[in-house]
Amino acid sequence: MQFDLVVVGAGAAGLFCAGLAGQRGLRVLVIDHAEKVAEKIRISGGGRCNFTNRDAGPANFISNNPAFCRSALARYSSQDFIALVQKHGIAFHEKHKGQLFCDDSAEQIIRMLLDECEAGGVQRWQPCTVADVRRMETATDAEPAFELDTSRGRVLTARLVIATGGLSIPKIGASDWGLRLAQRFGHAIVEPRPALVPLTFDAQQWAPFSALSGLSLPVVVSTGKGKEKGRFLEDLLFTHRGLSGPAILQISSFWQEGQALQIDLAPEQNLQEQLMGAKSDSKRQLGNVLAALFPQRLAQAWIERLGLNSQRSMPECKDKDLQNLAQQLQAWQLTPNGSEGWRKAEVMRGGVDTRELSSQTMESKRVPGLFFIGEVMDVTGWLGGYNFQWAWASAAACANSLPMNLSNQ
Repeated sequence: MQFDLVVVGAGAAGLFCAGLAGQRGLRVLVIDHAEKVAEKIRISGGGRCNFTNRDAGPANFISNNPAFCRSALARYSSQDFIALVQKHGIAFHEKHKGQLFCDDSAEQIIRMLLDECEAGGVQRWQPCTVADVRRMETATDAEPAFELDTSRGRVLTARLVIATGGLSIPKIGASDWGLRLAQRFGHAIVEPRPALVPLTFDAQQWAPFSALSGLSLPVVVSTGKGKEKGRFLEDLLFTHRGLSGPAILQISSFWQEGQALQIDLAPEQNLQEQLMGAKSDSKRQLGNVLAALFPQRLAQAWIERLGLNSQRSMPECKDKDLQNLAQQLQAWQLTPNGSEGWRKAEVMRGGVDTRELSSQTMESKRVPGLFFIGEVMDVTGWLGGYNFQWAWASAAACANSLPMNLSNQ
C-alpha cells in the first residue's frame, strides 16, 4: 500500500499530526504496536489529562539545544489547543499554575484526537509492528521515499514521521524503537534518562526520615549551576525510599548523578528570626514552637536528628542550637543515590539530538522526508501540561509544513 505520510506512534503527537495532515488532503496511515491508542493520555493527570498549560513557553523546556522549541511553540500555542478543545465541547478547569485538566475524563482528549483523524480520513493499524524501514534513494516529492516492512504487509510512503515517545512507563508500551531508527539513519542521541521522577536515597542515610512517609509540605528545592540550575517552589512528599511530590518531580529533570539538592523547608520565612523571637518572649517548649511552624512529625524528626531536647523551654535553648536548627531546615542539603527509574518516570529527558532537525518542520537534516515529533526528541517540559503542549506544537509544525494534496502533484 502507498501513502503520502506514515506516522509511527499513536500517542498524543502522532495522532495529532496524523489528523492535521489528513485534513490537508494527504493519505495518512498511523501504525502502533499497542492495542490501545494514547495510553499515556489515558493515565495522565489522575485520569483527567493535564492537556496543556496556559503559560507554556520556551523557558519551561529543557534541551541541549534550548532555542529549538521556540518556533514550534510560537506557531502553535496553548491557546490554539485550548480553542480545539473548546470546539469539541470538552469542559475543563485550571487546577494550579496554569495547568488545565478535563472536568470529566482523559478519554475525551483521546476521542477528540481520533475524531480529528477520522475527519482527515486517516487509516490506523493497531496492533502492528514495523520490522524494517528502508530509504528509497530515487524518491521525489510525489514518489515513495520510504519502504516499511510491517506485520500487516509492505508499505510505501513519501514521508515518515517518528512519534514513538520516550522510555518512561514501560508497562504501557514504551519502546526505544524510534531512538534505534534515528541512530540507524545517522542521528546522534542525547543520552536518555528518567525525568519527572521520584528520587531515592541510601537506606542508611534515609533511615531518620523514612518514618515521615506520606508527609507533604511546600518547599523551595534547587540543584545545579548556571544554565543547568533548576529551582522550584512546589509541594514535597516524603516516601519510604526518598522524596517525591511536584517539587521533586520538577527538580529531577535538572538533577545529575552526584549532585546535592538544596531544600528550604520554610520558604519565604526567616526561621532564625522566628526562633530567636520565640526565645525572647515565650516560655513554650522547643517542640511546641517548631510544631506550630511545621508538621509535628517533621519538627520532632529534626529535633532528634540534631540531638536537641524537644521539652526544653525556649529561654533555655542555646542561640547556636536555634541558629543551627534554622539553617538545617532552610538549607537542607542531601544527595540522592538515584531515582525510581523508568517505571515511575513521567517522561524521558534526552532523545534525538535536535541540532540535526529543522526547528521549523521537525524534518531531519540528514534524511529528507524523515521527521521526529514529541517526546522522542531531546525536548523535555516541566511538570504541568508542558510535555503535552510540546506534543501538540511539534506535531503541528510537522503537519503544517507538508505540501497539501501531495499525491496529486
